[in-house]
Amino acid sequence: MALSNRRLCAGFIFVLALAAPLGRGQTRPAAERDIEALKKTAPRVYIDCGSCDLDYIKTEVTFVNYVRDRKEAQIHVLITTQSTGSEGLEYKLHFLGQAEFAGTDDTIQFFSNKTDTTDEIRAGLVRALKTGLAGYAARTPIASRLVVEYSAPPQAGPGVDPWKNWVFSLSSQGYFSGEQSTASSSWGLNASANRVTAAMKLKLGLSANFQHQRFDYEGETIRSNQDSYSFNGLYVKALGEHWSAGFVLDVESSIYHNLRFSVQPGPAVEFNAFPYSESARRQLRFLYKVLFTAVRYREETIDFKTRQNLLSHALSATLDMKEKWGSVSTTLSGSQYFFDPSKYRVALSGMISLNLIKGLSVFVLGGGSWIHDQINLVRGAASLEQILLQTRELETGYNYFVMVGASFTFGSVFTNVVNPRFGSFGGSGVIIGSN
Repeated sequence: MALSNRRLCAGFIFVLALAAPLGRGQTRPAAERDIEALKKTAPRVYIDCGSCDLDYIKTEVTFVNYVRDRKEAQIHVLITTQSTGSEGLEYKLHFLGQAEFAGTDDTIQFFSNKTDTTDEIRAGLVRALKTGLAGYAARTPIASRLVVEYSAPPQAGPGVDPWKNWVFSLSSQGYFSGEQSTASSSWGLNASANRVTAAMKLKLGLSANFQHQRFDYEGETIRSNQDSYSFNGLYVKALGEHWSAGFVLDVESSIYHNLRFSVQPGPAVEFNAFPYSESARRQLRFLYKVLFTAVRYREETIDFKTRQNLLSHALSATLDMKEKWGSVSTTLSGSQYFFDPSKYRVALSGMISLNLIKGLSVFVLGGGSWIHDQINLVRGAASLEQILLQTRELETGYNYFVMVGASFTFGSVFTNVVNPRFGSFGGSGVIIGSN
């Protein structure tokens, strides 16, 4: 029977821990030996989460044994995240039974708010983890050393939302670096307004970015400025478990792309081969858009244009899967102008991470584009300064990037011990650098 059928009603929060050793003084060592012997019978757990504080989890959830390889585990805990309407995160903890617990699976949700601190988030995640592991631990001898505490739910309900699901956000950031002959600075401003419900999604975003560089060479000062502004709007209406439709709007101004002002509205429709309710684990989405573009260029283009009105369409396919064997996230997209079918672009990007055999994992991260739609290029040859400083988009037929990696781990399968002395690598706790 799935553990979800045994879970208590909402409002109960489980807090489980090993009971304190019995007795003191001369009897304590014997009690501790009993605890250690009993803990060897506890469930073996593999935590599959790239962003979790594993040291904190190990110190707070002590009634299981942690292993470093998923094939050694009795319980594979796959933790996935998705953004919520309030700009927080939905954590889904997928408890996948293996070996003696094969077929005993469960899923628990935990929600964090954007205003939550890191400590509040990891504490909430630990509470959800304890709740999910309780049913498994209850089937082992370690159950005799567990206690359960009940926390009463608030008397008042959630009440009326005065913001009607609207969430607003403002942010800014800056980076400054330099030396005697060079200096660079970049800063940005961002604002957003979002309203997300189960039936619809409305997202509005505004951003401004400024990048300045200075180089002194043989008595001459070379300066580079790259400023850009953008506005993005999206409205989506749910049409069941597989379909959705909406409208997109993009506004942009960019020195690098030779855009004084560009506005691009259009309708869009999406089909998901998997139900949207399963999106935390798997998605296969096909998105089609028809776009009208009104653009004003900063400088005359290679086609002797200073302004254009264009009609185009775009199709993309996105696959996202998170399983015990690894994860896949990839997107294939293509776009084309109606006025000239030879003006098109095809792009492929993604990441694949695979757990091949015990202790061996590999990943490939990359992307590339076939580019035949650069109608915005400035007429005339680029200067050496513009090429080296990358202040102007250059003509190209393609671009690409690739990153590959592998890791192999062997030795003890248990990872229960936490030792924070001298930090992770015996060095300082903060490393600051630039690239």
